[in-house]
Amino acid sequence: MAKRDYYEILGVNKNASETEIKKVYRRLAIKFHPDKNPGDKEAENKFKELSEAYAVLSDSQKRATYDQFGHAGMEGSGGFSGGGFDFGGTPFEDIFGDIFGDIFGGGGRRSSRGQRGDDLRYNLTINFEEAAFGTEKKLQLPRKQPCESCSGSGARPGTQAQTCGTCRGAGQVRYQQGFFTMTRPCPDCRGEGKIIADPCPACRGVGMLKQKRSLSLKVPAGVESGSRLKLSGEGESGLQGGSAGDLYVVISVEEHPIFQREGLDILCEVPISFIQAALGCDLEVPTLEGRVNLKIPAGTQTGKVFKLSGKGIVSLQGYGRGDQLVVLRVEVPTRLNARQRELLQEFAAVSGEEIHPQGKGFLDKVKELFD
Repeated sequence: MAKRDYYEILGVNKNASETEIKKVYRRLAIKFHPDKNPGDKEAENKFKELSEAYAVLSDSQKRATYDQFGHAGMEGSGGFSGGGFDFGGTPFEDIFGDIFGDIFGGGGRRSSRGQRGDDLRYNLTINFEEAAFGTEKKLQLPRKQPCESCSGSGARPGTQAQTCGTCRGAGQVRYQQGFFTMTRPCPDCRGEGKIIADPCPACRGVGMLKQKRSLSLKVPAGVESGSRLKLSGEGESGLQGGSAGDLYVVISVEEHPIFQREGLDILCEVPISFIQAALGCDLEVPTLEGRVNLKIPAGTQTGKVFKLSGKGIVSLQGYGRGDQLVVLRVEVPTRLNARQRELLQEFAAVSGEEIHPQGKGFLDKVKELFD
């Protein structure tokens, strides 16, 4: 039986971050763990399948190989094989220690390993012109950063944290659970590996403080609602020397009172009088770069589309530019004085059938259909 796709097993997309993959796996591992489902063979198999997928996707090198070659790239690579638990030399508790901590109570992390900071999302609203031509925005972003008073240690300046005597700095303690030798966060140091006897008064021993940070963001020309801009390393600061997360800025573009966007093209509806449409005229129409003159030929019908080449949106990939499409809407007067009505009636009498050239063609088709 063919193996299922690892991303499908975890229910994440191929662009999922390491943090997202870990979070999803933690939730599913708790749900399907054998000790939570005694005697349930299906849950046990599901747990093994989840663990296999996580062992590959949580490892950047194995994940890159899997993305390129699929399951074939995992054969002989030190991943799962023959249905057994083989993690290529990676200690079992390194992969599952913090997961099982959630199953059997408590939470925490290993103090011997840096923890990457969380990714952040910022919703930015810009106007139509800013999206079309690009802009630069100043962002005020609240985020956690290392406490300056204690340099992130959490201990009062001049003091330092002491190694936990229970776990001897490991942050975890081992115990036997069924056929597994399990680890869980140390109950005394809560997985930190160290105990702060004299906390920093500024951050109260946390080592982190929420502060506002000013960022300058260049929004490229051509973005649209839903576009996502990534600023690497501008997310939450990491712990224990871990790298900072990333900042994702999600763009929302305000509607324009005149223009509508369709891909790289801009659509603009322009009203003209029925006299202008009948006689033709030079019409001034708006564009994103100002007004331009458009020659309207005599006899133009409502809905006629004129194209202004190169007056649309710049491609976000950096090549080409769309057009502006001008759609004419012929307006019929709704209030006529006596003289205007008289002149129109005279015009109708003189014109005869020619007053409705398109209508005549329609009536001919009707006659052909029913005769």
